[in-house]
Amino acid sequence: MKNFCDRVVTARNIAVGAAAVLAVALFARVAYADPHKVVATIGSHSITERELDEKIRPQMASLDAQLYELKRNAIQVLADDYLVEQAARKADMSATAYLKRELATKGDTITEADAKKYYDQFKDRIGRPYDQVKEQLIGALNGQKKDQRRRELLERLRKDQPVKIMLAAPRFDVAAIGPSRGPANAPITIVEFSDYQCPFCKRAESAVKEVLEKYADKVRLVYRDFPLGNHANAGGAARAARCAGEQGKYWNMHAEIFADQSKLAANDLKALAKKTGLNQSQFDKCLDSGKYQADVQKDFQAGQNLGVDGTPTFFINGRRLVGAQPFEKFKEVIDQELADKGQPLAKAN
Repeated sequence: MKNFCDRVVTARNIAVGAAAVLAVALFARVAYADPHKVVATIGSHSITERELDEKIRPQMASLDAQLYELKRNAIQVLADDYLVEQAARKADMSATAYLKRELATKGDTITEADAKKYYDQFKDRIGRPYDQVKEQLIGALNGQKKDQRRRELLERLRKDQPVKIMLAAPRFDVAAIGPSRGPANAPITIVEFSDYQCPFCKRAESAVKEVLEKYADKVRLVYRDFPLGNHANAGGAARAARCAGEQGKYWNMHAEIFADQSKLAANDLKALAKKTGLNQSQFDKCLDSGKYQADVQKDFQAGQNLGVDGTPTFFINGRRLVGAQPFEKFKEVIDQELADKGQPLAKAN
């Protein structure tokens, strides 16, 4: 399921994307020894292998990160299959029979009353009469229960035989420049490229807040602007937050902007400045002048150079994480980074 805001796709995006995909296949098999090799000519002008590499470097880096995630997920599936097979062998059963026994319902089957309670809680989001969705809802909720039992089973099996993945995660060289929270010497730096008008960026705020709370002095968050072209008010909101930063209230304005993304026109932002307790005339002058337009554009260009094409995109010590991910996804990467640095992990609640 999509969990990020993406750029409007153009023919150029498609062409560049297709070239990058093809390049992955080629690079997997061929190591070019000569960066001066000519790959194309336009009249008397030549395009070299080096120029081509530089042009598609951001897309290649992005695809490299995706390939890493695919490999990592595949390793986890293979490891889980092995753990189940070993457990089934000890029980003198087939893997299928073992899973059927372990995942069998144990007095926790979803009832119609459970389904109705769930429906009443989310009926506005579901948008259909209960009688029309009852059977689907019961089936989906039972499926969730089964998935939860499977996760619990695998967690138990992993405790006996821990899975250690030796793949090296691809890293991006990301400048940690911009408004920040957390100590400058924190072992973990998270650089977030985000858009104030993107609903997924707002959704990600709760996970980011939990990360900052649970990891305390171990994490520094740096916020960089990436206003998408199809979000007309995102750029103005980014400039407004920076104007508030002149008065020491960047993060206050940051929170107010995300609180209601339907009110991001210039007059709305000025009203937020008043609500935030800013010097109104100083803020208005800053916003109206477009003072921080160049800074916002620099952030956007930096994101593009890194292959960012959707928001939110996070770089955790240079490791990419895309979309409105739950806290657990951040925790997985952060704990790996802390372990590699010999740092204690976050304390459990």
